[in-house]
Formats: sequence, structure tokens, C-alpha cells
Amino acid sequence: MKKVILLIQAIVLFLTFTKVYSQSGWFPQNSGTTMALYGVSFIDANIGTVSGIAGTILRTTNGGTTWISQTSGTTKNMYGVSFIDANTGTVVGTQGTILRTTNSGTTWISQTSGVTYILEGVHFSDANTGIVVGYSGTILRTTDGGTTWISQTSGTTLWLLDISFTDANTGTVVGTNGTILRTTNGGITWISQTSGTTVRLDGVFFTDANTGTAVGNDGLILRTTNGGTTWISQTSGTANNLYDVSFTDENTGTIVGGYGSILRTTNGGTTWTMQTSGTLISLWGVYFTNTNTGTTTGGAGIILRTTNGGVFVNKVSSEIPVRFSLYQNYPNPFNPSTNIKFDIQKSSATKMIIYDALGREVATLVNEKLKAGSYQVDWPAPSGDGSNYTSGVYFYTLQAGEYIETKKMLMIK
Repeated sequence: MKKVILLIQAIVLFLTFTKVYSQSGWFPQNSGTTMALYGVSFIDANIGTVSGIAGTILRTTNGGTTWISQTSGTTKNMYGVSFIDANTGTVVGTQGTILRTTNSGTTWISQTSGVTYILEGVHFSDANTGIVVGYSGTILRTTDGGTTWISQTSGTTLWLLDISFTDANTGTVVGTNGTILRTTNGGITWISQTSGTTVRLDGVFFTDANTGTAVGNDGLILRTTNGGTTWISQTSGTANNLYDVSFTDENTGTIVGGYGSILRTTNGGTTWTMQTSGTLISLWGVYFTNTNTGTTTGGAGIILRTTNGGVFVNKVSSEIPVRFSLYQNYPNPFNPSTNIKFDIQKSSATKMIIYDALGREVATLVNEKLKAGSYQVDWPAPSGDGSNYTSGVYFYTLQAGEYIETKKMLMIK
């Protein structure tokens, strides 16, 4: 099985979850469960669904501030999840389980898959057209929203673990033993591609018909810019198993994996930078809705969120400041990013939030307990170009214990 979790180990690691690292651009959310969570799908920055073991399905409409448990009607382990709008989604899991909702998960209806194998990955390109992959080379296709699922010939009996389509016809599947399959006709035919490895591939993501990334065991990252005609190995900088990948454009992507691994690139994988997740528990799923806003799921009910691309809060001095302070950002005005410095006089629960001119929250830069010292953080993250934000006035607020201060800054493009 793709996701083997040692429950005792997961519980132990869960207890140490927030103690392993600090100053992360990723902050934990309250999932309300200790069940392992695998699949994650967001249709925008606020609305998302997570799936996990024992029929677990969680839903948020506020970016994960609150997660609501939904009634799946099953105790089967649920792995892949795909939503195409706020209402319409599908989850898949063990024993050929496929569940469908058309009302945001208020009700989940079981569909007939025609198989009893484990189903791992699911992708819908519109409300009607979807593909599911799983054990023993299973590929299922629907063009009627899952009312009927038709088995396709994959040409393999190996375990297929993930899938990525860029339109209704063009898609790629990855699996065990370095398996990569490609279709350009909606799965009527699947062509085996040369991956150059026998390592298990767990995740794949394409941003267009030509540009894609696959990830797998032992820190393996493969990249193609010609639709998989050639796959080139990239340097990940880790030997940990990598389980899922999400890109927002051809250059900007994030990978998650074992022991809390999070890797980030802003140059198409020419370089990958390790980010601090704050946990050693395996992370199974990741989904970004824009350059800076993403969610990852993992063992022991972990859900992590970033709104700044996972950027670090950098501690620049451990000398104890004489007071709490928030400094004016520099440069100001700025384009594309600016640096914000602040002092923490004593260990405090600390938040820094960015608001637009209308008072709407647009980013959370810090949300954790910080020790006394001096810190700095960039916004937007150096990994982004600020393209998700418009020119204009923004406000940044620091709250540390009882200390609260707000300053104004100006983005000019």
C-alpha cells in the first residue's frame, strides 16, 4: 500500500509536532482528527477538501481556519480527492470505493467502480470527465460524472499511484517500478514512457501539456518539458521519500514527503530549497491555489498551511530587546518584495498579518510562539514575484502577547 503508517510512531511524532522546529512559513491547523490524511483539493484559497483513512473527509470554506468533518458513509481508507468547483467532487479509496458529491459534501454517494482494487489517484477535468488509477494497472474513465466507469487498458499490472491531466485528453500516470504512462486521446491508448529509473513514483503534476514533474522514493525528482519524451533527474538535496507535488506555473512548485519534508522551487526545479515544516511526520498531499497559498496533509491528522510560499521567519539576533518593536518595512514603496523587521522582548505567541486597504486579510506571515530576539521576514516571499497582489496600500500588524502595532506600506508595480 502506498501509505503505510505506523500508528504508535505517528502518535509519538504528533506529540512533538510543534517542538521540532520554529520560525516556519508553514503553520499547523486544527483538523479535529488524528487520522492520517492523504488527499487534498482546493478550488480557491478558501474552499478545500481533505480525505483520509477510515472514511475521513474534512471540508473548509475559510482557508482552513476551521475544518468540518463530513459523513462519507464508509470506513474505507480514502486516498485521492478531486473537486472541479465548490459543489462537485470525487474521492477514491480501498476496495474500489468511489464517492461523489454535487452539494459540497453535504451528501456523498457511492458509485460503482467495477473493481475491488485499491484506488489511489483521481482527476476530473470537468464535472463529467474524470480518470481514476490504482492497484494492478487499474485505470477507470468516466464521461458522465461517474454514473458509469469504464476500464481502460493501461498495458501494465504495476501499481498506479497518481495522475495529472491538463485537459480532457492529455494526461500522465505514475506508479511503482518507475512507471510513467501517457495519453493524448483521453485514455483510449496509454503509451509507456522511459523514466530512467525503477524507483517508485508517487506524485506527478503538469502545468501544461509539455511541462511536468514526477516525484518518488529516495528523493527522486524527474522533470519533462516535452510531454515526457524525455525525463531529466533533478537534484532534490534529500534522500527522503517524496509523495506529492503541486505547481502553480512552470517555475513555481512545492514537493512534500517523508519526515516532514517540504521542498520549494521558483526556477522549474533547477534548484530545490528545503523548507521547515515544523514536524517529522510524513506529509502525503499538497495543493497550491496560487504562488503563496498552499496546504499540505499528513499523518496523525496534520494539516499545514502557508500564505507566503513557506518562507522562513529569520531570527537575526538572540540578544534580548529592551521592548517589543515593529519597524517600518524596507524598501518602501517596494516592488516586488519588502523586508519587515521586528523585536520580541520575551517569549510570546506571535502573529503578523498583512491587510489590504479595505482591511481584508491577504497573508499571514507569522503564526507561532517565538522566543525573545530580533526577527525579519520578507513579503511577498522571495519565492514569489508579488503577481498575486495589486499595487496599493497595505497594512502589516504585529501581535505578540499584549503588544499590537500596525504600520503602512506601499506596493508599486
